Amino acid sequence: MPEPVTPVTFPPAFLWGAATSAYQIEGAVREDGRTPSIWDTFSHTPGKTAGGETGDIAVEHYHRYRDDVALMAELGLTAYRFSISWSRVQPTGRGPAVQRGLDFYRNLVDELLAHGIKPAVTLYHWDLPQELEDAGGWPERDTALRFAEYAQIVGDALGDRVEQWITLNEPWCSAFLGYGSGVHAPGRTDPAASLRAAHHLNLAHGLGTSAVRATMPARNSVAVSLNSSVVRPLSQDPADLAAARRIDDLANGVFHGPMLHGAYPETLLAATSSVTDWSYVLDGDLAAINQPLDALGLNYYTPTLVSAAAASADVARADGHGASSFSPWPGADDVAFHQTPGERTEMGWTIDPTGLHDLIMRYSGEAPGLPLYVTENGAAYDDKPDPDGRVHDPERIAYLHGHLSAVRRAITDGADVRGYYLWSLMDNFEWAYGYGKRFGAVYVDYATQARTPKSSALWYRQAARTGTLPPVTAAE
Repeated sequence: MPEPVTPVTFPPAFLWGAATSAYQIEGAVREDGRTPSIWDTFSHTPGKTAGGETGDIAVEHYHRYRDDVALMAELGLTAYRFSISWSRVQPTGRGPAVQRGLDFYRNLVDELLAHGIKPAVTLYHWDLPQELEDAGGWPERDTALRFAEYAQIVGDALGDRVEQWITLNEPWCSAFLGYGSGVHAPGRTDPAASLRAAHHLNLAHGLGTSAVRATMPARNSVAVSLNSSVVRPLSQDPADLAAARRIDDLANGVFHGPMLHGAYPETLLAATSSVTDWSYVLDGDLAAINQPLDALGLNYYTPTLVSAAAASADVARADGHGASSFSPWPGADDVAFHQTPGERTEMGWTIDPTGLHDLIMRYSGEAPGLPLYVTENGAAYDDKPDPDGRVHDPERIAYLHGHLSAVRRAITDGADVRGYYLWSLMDNFEWAYGYGKRFGAVYVDYATQARTPKSSALWYRQAARTGTLPPVTAAE
């Protein structure tokens, strides 16, 4: 992408953040009362993660958080989004909190505030307490009720100091990768269960929103982070357009329909009628889900390209969500996924900043007047230190420049985007990929846990400090 003629400058109050999640960075999985989550169980199951790697140690953020926060401050971050480990706070998913677990997050928040960094709490980033999964997990209504109780506990503990709250991160992954394709924890492959899970995640969001609001000052903001897909048809053929609509419903409408509009799309209900009868959507559920939000988080990595599958062809699963013989798209077995053209990251995801612009503008229309945040965006590359110990990642700098430029274009086009959270602050456990994919702006030597800011971290620091994007060549 050519350099812009004029500098790309952001509004003065724009938040320059980075994001992480608990299981990917904390480690200390058996300390201070924490019990296993579904990701502990899944990663310890042979064959589920690359090399059998787990988050047992991760990057030891639980013990190194003070140094990590100091590093965030050195990198000029004005905001940091992290998630709470549910089983560290409420080991069985029920009952009173373990104060030692809450104390970790209290101390983390205090450290962030002392460094002038705004904390943003995500209540759920995929790590359901294993005991709740043993009782049925997200396909069961009771899990949503338990989430509301947990949300209230965390809101009580941190609501006086944390103003930005996110109920769920990427519920699509929790529902459809966890219970549909099985490539994420808990590893189940039941299409009907994945749709039940989606509904109960929606319900958890609504009940959790009400629960945290009841505990906190009115000034606080409650949001949700959706990995809404930018779904594009391969052609304008009616069959391809219908395929795109079906995937859009399953990727996006299944969540933003009830959350933003109080109803599931009729086209979604019709397309999945052979999979489920939706009888678990009870009277009052949609009203409970459709709570007014204070903001909306959007996570974006790459667009999705689909077509109708030829009757005699195998349906391609090039949807970027891991290898599985089971589909994460219930009721869409006749849809083919295609690799979009262009340069790709180490994840095999095509780099396309136009998708981020399109996504932001779409949700400016879906939720007019609602502030937006890009709560995740980033890229994995095969980063390695040079002989001097420095880590140069010019590809990530170009990626960030392109996507942040797309955010600025959206603001120019009228979107109310308040901040950007780079994924991720540092290299970490990348779920089923283990430690083989590095998304971090900070390089982590997993043998020593030494942290080294990459060139992209220094570039991002300059952007955060000046509010203007440096040239892509400004790596130092």
